[in-house]
This record gives sequence, C-alpha cells and structure tokens, in this order.
Amino acid sequence: MKRLFSALRIAGLLALAIILANATLETGDQNIFEAYPIIWLILGVVLLIGISIEVSVAALDRTLYMSLKPEARAEYDKELALKEQNRFAWFKNTYEKLLDKKPLEKEEEIILDHNYDGIKELDNNLPPWWLYGFYATIIFAGIYLARYHIFDGSTQKEEYLIEVAEAKAAVEEYKKNAKGLIDANTVELLTGEADINSGKAIFSGNCAACHKIDGGGGIGPNLTDSYWILGGGIKNVFNTISEGGRAGKGMVAWKTDLNPEEIAQVASYVLSLHGTTPADAKEPQGELWVDPDARVDEVEVEMTDTSSVEIEMDYKAENILE
Repeated sequence: MKRLFSALRIAGLLALAIILANATLETGDQNIFEAYPIIWLILGVVLLIGISIEVSVAALDRTLYMSLKPEARAEYDKELALKEQNRFAWFKNTYEKLLDKKPLEKEEEIILDHNYDGIKELDNNLPPWWLYGFYATIIFAGIYLARYHIFDGSTQKEEYLIEVAEAKAAVEEYKKNAKGLIDANTVELLTGEADINSGKAIFSGNCAACHKIDGGGGIGPNLTDSYWILGGGIKNVFNTISEGGRAGKGMVAWKTDLNPEEIAQVASYVLSLHGTTPADAKEPQGELWVDPDARVDEVEVEMTDTSSVEIEMDYKAENILE
C-alpha cells in the first residue's frame, strides 16, 4: 500500500506540472509541449528518477527486512499492520463525523420513548455536511443581498444584454474572416489571382453553356458590356447567381450547388470580363449600370438658359461595374 501511495504521488505531481505548464504559458494556439518539446524529456527524466528512487527504497527495505530475526520480523509486521489500520481509521472516523450518526450498537442511546405499532424512532442529529451546506447558503444569501441590493450590482437583464452584445461582436468578428459566411450584403469584390482562377473554373463548368466561354452571351445575356438586367456590381451579381434570375427565364439559383465563397469567386470573375471583346458578342440587354459608389472624377456644368442646367459627369472606366 505504501508503494501505491508513492506511485500516486509521483503521478499526481507530474499531472500537476503538466496542468500548470499549460495554464501559465501563453503560446497562442500551441501548448507548452508543442512550443518546447524538450519539456517531454525533462518530465521523462523526472519520472525515471522518481521510479528509480522508489525501486531503490523498496529494495533497501526488503534487504533490511530479510536481515531481521524472525521475532523482529513478526514485531515489524505487527506494527505495520497497526499503521495500515490507523491509516484507514482516519477516513472512517472522518466519514462518521460528517454523518454524525450513532453506530448500530449504540442506537439505544438515542431511541425516543414512544413508538408506532412497535416501530421505534431514533433521535439522530442532522448530518454536519448538511448543516455546513445550509450555513453556506445563508452566507451566500448575505453576499448576494449586499452585491445586488445594496451596492447596486448588475441585474439579470443587464448581464443578459451585455452577454448578447459580446456574442454579437464575436460573431461579427468571426464573419469578417470566414469566407463561407458571406452573403449579398457583406460580399466584396475578389481580385486575387487564386480567387479569379477558381471563379473562371466554376464559370467554365456551369455558366459557359448559356453565356459562352468568353462571356459574350448566348441563351443568357452578354456579361462583358455595361448593361445589366438585374443590376451590376458585386452585390447584385452575387445575389443573381445565388438566388437565380428572373422567373421563367432559365437562370436557376446556384446557392444549392455552390457555397457562398464559390459564388463570390464566380461573381468576381464575371465582373473581371467587363470591357473585354468577345468574338460574337450579344447585343446589350437591360439598363446601363453605373456604380452609385463610384468616384466622380470630373463634373461639368453648362448653363443652357436661365431655366435649366445641364450636368455632365465623367466616370473612370474602371469604376463602372456591370
């Protein structure tokens, strides 16, 4: 039993060291053992030393025990058994104190002087663990009263609103870096080569049948000019691809086949076709699209007469999105 407790102590100390190491070192996503693999070696050496000490002590005890005379061995065994008994007696006594109940052989001391059809009743005290728990609730109630009714602590509603606001902020922060959660309101034009190439591959496999491989238009409209049926710009194009075109016109909703990131990629590729010259381009359809957020580089005002004003706006070509 002594050896068992020694082994448990070593294991407990190692476990505590591991917990403390992970709790005190700030290494981002890495724990201490990933950041400093040498710690495994240190812990291994400590474990080996501990086991060696325990084995050496056990061997020494055995040697000394075997060197004793038979009478001394018997006396030693008797003392050892008494120590083991006293060791577990402490647990037993503590358990009985927590329950505060009379042992079976002493129950006659607490039997009440009345009975019910031969059934006698014992006058046991409440267990101390129950009383300690009850006293703890009284102390907690006093602290709670002072915290929330005397010192004006936050109410449950206020705490709820604070947590909701924190959760919303965390969600918004997560959405900023999660491409798969974008929608028509949060999508942004992608210009990276990898995104454009991915969009081109999606377009070639799914959209070229109606719009031609160069975007010049076939069954579907021309995607290279400045005229759009359902509006240009990344948000409108994303929404058209995701939700589909006009009812009955053949444009299906691709949101069931493509994820939001893929829709953003193909929409960005479509917009990259603006201004190209397809071999057999289809006639423009829809209305001329001018990005309302585009920067106006030059404004000319010409007075034609005293009752009217003619305004001419010059947009940069690259700011006009389909």
